[in-house]
Amino acid sequence: MTAGPLAATVESLLPQARAELARLVRFRSVADPAQFPADECAAAARWIAGTLRDEGFTDVAELETPDGTTSVYGLLPGPEGAPTVLLYAHYDVQPPLDEAGWHSPPFELTERDGRWYGRGTADCKGGFLMHLLALRALRAHGGVPVTVKVIVEGSEEQGTGGLERYAEAHPELLAADAVVIGDSGNFRAGLPTVTSVLRGMTLVRVQVDTLEGNLHSGQFGGAAPDALAALIRVLDSLRAPDGSTAVDGLAADASWDGLQYTEEDFRRDARVLDGVALTGSGTVADRLWARPAVTVLGIDCPPVSGATPSVQAGARALVSLRVPPGTDAGEATKLLAAHLRAHVPWGARIAVEQAGQGQPFRADTSSPAYAAMAEAMRAAYDGVEMAVAGQGGSIPLCNTLAALYPRAEILLTGLSEPQAQIHAVNESVCPDELRRMSVAEALFLAGYAARR
Repeated sequence: MTAGPLAATVESLLPQARAELARLVRFRSVADPAQFPADECAAAARWIAGTLRDEGFTDVAELETPDGTTSVYGLLPGPEGAPTVLLYAHYDVQPPLDEAGWHSPPFELTERDGRWYGRGTADCKGGFLMHLLALRALRAHGGVPVTVKVIVEGSEEQGTGGLERYAEAHPELLAADAVVIGDSGNFRAGLPTVTSVLRGMTLVRVQVDTLEGNLHSGQFGGAAPDALAALIRVLDSLRAPDGSTAVDGLAADASWDGLQYTEEDFRRDARVLDGVALTGSGTVADRLWARPAVTVLGIDCPPVSGATPSVQAGARALVSLRVPPGTDAGEATKLLAAHLRAHVPWGARIAVEQAGQGQPFRADTSSPAYAAMAEAMRAAYDGVEMAVAGQGGSIPLCNTLAALYPRAEILLTGLSEPQAQIHAVNESVCPDELRRMSVAEALFLAGYAARR
């Protein structure tokens, strides 16, 4: 099958896909009831289930997973003897953060400067639409040549492991010959890319307490131990002077020998301010894909506006630690907790609570599925060769699938190229990337069926 007819069909289907993505983006599906009502996620799951039924999927089910969230499953039977391909996306999204920093409402799809803006457009509601476009295009040109399973997760961003535990309890459900995880992205727009490694992640809450209650800083400041200052000190201990991650006992000197990321390109993609140095040592690729990275995600303390002259009795932080393949996330969690306890000053009381965890992942890029994807991407991107890169993020389900189905070939693609600004304000997707990646996926499914 050639790219031309499929590309024309996908192009004709883009207006429908845009309208569907706009509908999906309107659901404020942040899987944290403390921030958004849980019925937003439930409504998104129902919409996805209904869409799969409309597309001819059978056995469509809204799966209640052990973490209290819902994942949506559907089966599209293929020709007898055809291989089975599992297509993955997730509908839960990151919080919008500073809504005032968005140039348009975060939960309203807005077209601007040739891109579609809104929370989840690239990560990963757009990934679900990518799968749909590929299947619709194939159906318009003779049918889908493989059996397709679709799973759309409801708690990937929270890292609470609901779908992983559900899959382990129902190992037959997601069994497949190949898996396409539509939650990654191209190294940059126009360069078709598969992701070969994912860093794992551990997430901990840190509580520091020093006093029975806040005190007047004029009357007691200078001798009373300040919990916020103690927290700042312990968090600062997680980095070396050059900004490298420095968790006691955790190796941080590995190298990346694949596709490189120039400092100039990285500074532009990350929008680093002029005169501000990058953190860490080694190449940018070393730092992003081969070494651990700690990030303080948030601190509970009085905001500047409305703050009183007080010595704080308690303070809390949420800390993320990304770890590369070869490092066990559980062991990294123990090292992180031990480090935090060892470095808290002044005998302050400290409690460390695990909030989430996912193992790192490394794919086998020598498999037949990767050969089929390379051919498909080359055709969809007018002769541009497929690149293989790492990704600093985590997709915990990958390791679960690899353990359950060791013979399955797992590929990571998607729409989250650097301009998409996933997890930040003003997240967006490039419609041309959606078009080309949908064509590539359709060609992959056809080529993979032929190779089998």
